[in-house]
Amino acid sequence: MAGAIASRMSFSSLKRKQPKTFTVRIMTMDAEMEFSCEVKWKGKDLFDLVCRTLGLRETWFFGLQYTIKDTVAWLKMDKKVLDHDVPTEEPVTFHFLAKFYPENAEEELVQEITQHLFFLQVKKQILDEKIYCPPEASVLLASYAVQAKYGDYDPTVHQRGFLAQEELLPKRVINLYQMTPEMWEERITAWYAEHRGRARDEAEMEYLKIAQDLEMYGVNYFAIRNKKGTELLLGVDALGLHIYDPENRLTPKISFPWNEIRNISYSDKEFTIKPLDKKIDVFKFNSSKLRVNKLILQLCIGNHDLFMRRRKADSLEVQQMKAQAREEKARKQMERQRLAREKQMREEAERTRDELERRLLQLKEEATMANEALMRSEETADLLAEKAQITEEEAKLLAQKAAEAEQEMQRIKATAIRTEEEKRLMEQKVVEAEMLALKMAEESERRAKEADQLKQDLQEARESERRAKQKLLEITSKSSYMQPMNSGMTVLPADLPSFNLISESLSFDFKDTDMKRLSMEIEKEKVEYMEKSKHLQEQLNELKTEIEALKLKERETALDILHNENADRGNSKHNTIKKLTLQSTKSRVAFFEEL
Repeated sequence: MAGAIASRMSFSSLKRKQPKTFTVRIMTMDAEMEFSCEVKWKGKDLFDLVCRTLGLRETWFFGLQYTIKDTVAWLKMDKKVLDHDVPTEEPVTFHFLAKFYPENAEEELVQEITQHLFFLQVKKQILDEKIYCPPEASVLLASYAVQAKYGDYDPTVHQRGFLAQEELLPKRVINLYQMTPEMWEERITAWYAEHRGRARDEAEMEYLKIAQDLEMYGVNYFAIRNKKGTELLLGVDALGLHIYDPENRLTPKISFPWNEIRNISYSDKEFTIKPLDKKIDVFKFNSSKLRVNKLILQLCIGNHDLFMRRRKADSLEVQQMKAQAREEKARKQMERQRLAREKQMREEAERTRDELERRLLQLKEEATMANEALMRSEETADLLAEKAQITEEEAKLLAQKAAEAEQEMQRIKATAIRTEEEKRLMEQKVVEAEMLALKMAEESERRAKEADQLKQDLQEARESERRAKQKLLEITSKSSYMQPMNSGMTVLPADLPSFNLISESLSFDFKDTDMKRLSMEIEKEKVEYMEKSKHLQEQLNELKTEIEALKLKERETALDILHNENADRGNSKHNTIKKLTLQSTKSRVAFFEEL
């Protein structure tokens, strides 16, 4: 009895010690995951678990986002997950998204998984029109997205209509032009065909390099009011704080880079910015909600930290990651070169095989023709021989008839006809007989000549037959020689000793010479990129001119008009911010307060 009670107490004690858990659903840009989390877990515990599951080391760009009362919020790392204003029903859902954006994607994004997640998020923002993208750039970006998904363009595989189910362009762009889906696909495919040879990560990086120059890329907008109560937009991004007119999210009116800001704080709905120069007064603005101020502060602190971090030497962890990324890039490049060589040799072997097959087919056709010519020669020879025999028999018959006529003439001459009339008649018959005999002789001679000619033709036909047989014999011997060569070449790509040698000698431990060669290749790529950029801009302008005639002006949005005005003035995202920051901080603060 006592043992049973002790057993129940032990089981009850064990049950109480088991931690309580709840289910969390994590939505990434291309996957959905569920985890069982302990009630005591803080935001960092859950965030680290997600990053480990994804194999992500560049964690500083990302966060777990949720929505509370129509306001976006981010999970705090030092606060328990369930202490946030999250829905109580399970599974508790968070979105794993990029919270901070790099200034230069190519230099800062190291891991392929990081690049991929950024690519998917930026692509969705462009398609959802949260980032404005001009039509011609939309087509170019779509072509890189297709390259990332489908690989190299193959006209036999990627036939007309293969992009029919793909969402590649913002609806605003599609509605702006009198163009059918087939016309858009044709233009996207024309760009897509030029990206041959780019791997998925390279195509995605090219996409990001173009997208990061778009005016609304990486900017979080918030509705604010200055001291005068003027409604404005605050933009927070990797470069600093920007003030916009609510009707123009493309071009800021004022900008404050992070290196000019000393302190940021808020009290209730009032936000305070202290410039680095202590002689300059602080400037303040109000937001609509306390939650919005919390979000602004989070974004400001995170972006400021990354801004300063970029301007310092890389940490040991980042240096290690970049070294591994360089080695991985070098390895992939060598692998691609090896595959390219293998593909080239296979294509050459296939071309050689096709040429041999074509030659063999040609020889077979020549053999068939020669055989037919031989048969015709044999038939002609037989016919001529038969005709010569008939002509010879006719000549003999005519000669026999001529002899009989001669005999008849002699008989008539020998017959004595007494009367003059009989004599005259006899003379007439003699003349006729002589004429007939003469004709018979001429005909016999002609037939004899014709027989001689037929014999000569027969001899020539037999000579032609001999030559045809000789040529057929030569062709047959060539065919038997070509066939083994053909069968040997078809298996060439499958077993190339040189490829096995490369594979066996390939090592992940790269020497300094390898890295120097890679550096030289990267410098070469930079020069090539500058040349391609010029060519790219020319192509974009050409595409813009080409589709301009199909534009429906009445469907242009306010952002379309503003972008065109900026383009006409030669204003871009970066030179606009540079111009704004040339003014003194004091004058910009004063301008902000007077708006």
